[in-house]
Amino acid sequence: MAETASLPLVSLPNKMATVKVLAESPGLSSIPSTYTFPKNESDEQSSVSDTEYDDNLIPVIDFSLLTSSSPEVRSIIINDLREACQKWGFFKVINHGVPEILMKEMMEECKNFFDLTEEEKGEFEGKHVLDPIRSGTSFNASVEKVFCWRDFLKVFVHPQFHSPTKPCGFREISEEYCKRTREVARELLKGISESLGLEASYIDKTLNLNSGLQLLIANLYPPCPQPDLAMGLPPHSDHGLLTLLTQNGIGGLQLQHNSKWVNVDAPPNSFLVNTGDHIEILSNGKYKSVVHRAIVNSKSTRISLAIANGPSLDTVVCPAQELIDNESQAPAYKGMKYIEYLELQQSNRLHIKSCLDRVRLGNLINI
Repeated sequence: MAETASLPLVSLPNKMATVKVLAESPGLSSIPSTYTFPKNESDEQSSVSDTEYDDNLIPVIDFSLLTSSSPEVRSIIINDLREACQKWGFFKVINHGVPEILMKEMMEECKNFFDLTEEEKGEFEGKHVLDPIRSGTSFNASVEKVFCWRDFLKVFVHPQFHSPTKPCGFREISEEYCKRTREVARELLKGISESLGLEASYIDKTLNLNSGLQLLIANLYPPCPQPDLAMGLPPHSDHGLLTLLTQNGIGGLQLQHNSKWVNVDAPPNSFLVNTGDHIEILSNGKYKSVVHRAIVNSKSTRISLAIANGPSLDTVVCPAQELIDNESQAPAYKGMKYIEYLELQQSNRLHIKSCLDRVRLGNLINI
């Protein structure tokens, strides 16, 4: 993409075998040591409890109410969004208007991609972390000491649409799916903007969402013979504003809430939505990006599809001046161009909020 031309590009390592190939090895009964996570890393901190909250406590946002013409109804749902962002950084979205058949077709196309031969998927391997189409394994094998039990496809789909040429139906389905999910994300961001006491269009205009980055990330988590030792993705927060996630009916997403891990179940035809680092930055810490992880199992293949939505690549994201003025509060985060933040996160290993910590004032690290 044109916006990446001025950046120093970070090269990826030579191609390594995918987890799919490893998982399908005849007689595989244990995982290589390079996939074994230390207990304290997989739990994020040794003090984090494995006690689970009731999934029913996770907020549910009825999208149809957010688009209501009734001020009273909209006021209620805006308050629900405020509560969800303040207390969880996560919510489930129902009645969003994206056709269920389209969601199923998109998930099927993701499966079809991962079912391609290794040679076919290798055509989209990518050479740098910001290549517009990149297929691979783990997260960033060039810096990781322990690999994730995960294969992936990452595609930049906005402001310029890209798509792998295989499988044959992927481009058409993904273009429509990404368009529809982008509409949902922008409407949610209007509600979040209002919930912060800002104009509904504040986030959209300030972060130039007309040219905002949208990234499609398909994840494959094959059955693992030792799931307690491996991780699909370690604890981390997402870059950007909102991530909309769906899955193939197999659970594995966990989020951290009050130092406990919560198993997340998805209602049928819903989106699982988490706030990203740039919501935390823009809100000056009033809303937090949620730390989450992907666990694996020994019986079923999990496929998840995440649509990450962020500012335009050249936007410098910093705390909203209106919030600082209104609350007589000093900014808690240093401004950084979004593309620089994106490259910083994608070029390192995933570790809790290590990237966000680099722009946290009072805790600045040389970058």
